[in-house]
Amino acid sequence: MSETLILAVPSKGRLQENVNAFFARAGMSLVQARGARDYRGALNGVDGVEVAYLSASEIAGALAAGTAHVGVTGEDLVRENIPHADSRVALLEKLGFGHANVVVAVPQAWIDVRCMDDLDDVAGHFHSRTGRRIRVATKYVNLTRAFFARHGIVDYRIVESAGATEGTPASGSAELIVDITTTGSTLAANALKVVDDGVILKSEANLVASLTAPWTIGARTAARAMFDRMAAERRARTMREVRTRFTRADAGLVERAVQDFRCVAPFGGPTSSGMLTLHCPPDTLHALAVFLRGHGASMVTVGAIEYVFASDNPLYEMLEARLSGR
Repeated sequence: MSETLILAVPSKGRLQENVNAFFARAGMSLVQARGARDYRGALNGVDGVEVAYLSASEIAGALAAGTAHVGVTGEDLVRENIPHADSRVALLEKLGFGHANVVVAVPQAWIDVRCMDDLDDVAGHFHSRTGRRIRVATKYVNLTRAFFARHGIVDYRIVESAGATEGTPASGSAELIVDITTTGSTLAANALKVVDDGVILKSEANLVASLTAPWTIGARTAARAMFDRMAAERRARTMREVRTRFTRADAGLVERAVQDFRCVAPFGGPTSSGMLTLHCPPDTLHALAVFLRGHGASMVTVGAIEYVFASDNPLYEMLEARLSGR
């Protein structure tokens, strides 16, 4: 059994660019030794990781099958392509890019259809009048069925879409659609509207771990190192480093800074020379500086932090908890 951790990432497009930037910020660049056409690579800075470049939907399949340990893909693809997804994969973290919604959209001319209950009425009338079920064009068959079932809609049939789903009502091959949208502009350009309660899923790129992959000691070691770097970068993003010096400072002043300004004193109170270092959220910085100067600090400097490595490793701890619960 291989000790290598397989990391599946998108092979092209905007999603690949965002994933590259995400790993680079954490000090781990993705390396394709033979260029963009090389579908295997490495993760610079972490031993024991092999990078597999796949399409976003292939990543979901590889995670479900256990041929990849960790991957980055959209939650929509995980929920659509992996039956009982929560028992086969762990969605560890939303990554803040690749935002899109899976929605139910109907023709704008359907002025009386504003919610799913209205759509249920239309579907029933359509069936009784024509003898046919209303057609829903989509690539999201499983999400559509589950969502329509939750709303009690049964008078419909799915037309699987292989091309531009938003064009199917105009072409006459479906009455409405379920599709993914980011801004809604493409839907509007095709004279479609999203029903008010028709957002099936608000999706974005996720860091996903397979629960069926062979999690050997080597794979776990690589995951721990990779997730430690990610967590360190994420902590640093939420903080700024504040440094100052006092001629006189006591523990009470540091305690007030921690309590009132949500700071952390990573190295304890002031040193013997009076130097004090605090890590603080950006929104409290000015008020903190006013407070420190009011208590004798002649100068307060603020700087960005690249990484904060702490004793805990929350992403890895989450993975271990899910693996131990299988």
